[in-house]
Amino acid sequence: MSKICSTCGKAPAIGNNVSHSHRHTKRRFDPNLQRVRILVNGHPKHAYVCTRCLKSGKVTKAV
Repeated sequence: MSKICSTCGKAPAIGNNVSHSHRHTKRRFDPNLQRVRILVNGHPKHAYVCTRCLKSGKVTKAV
């Protein structure tokens, strides 16, 4: 599964886990993607869309 939003292009960010003793290990911040049916050029299509795009109304869900 692709970890990239098909609408805004949001992708995983990379950062560090920081322990109580301040040791750093690498980690990934994955976007919250949902597989939904959206309208693309008037036709329904399955796509992975982040929840921010769904909530803001950037995509129209197909019924």
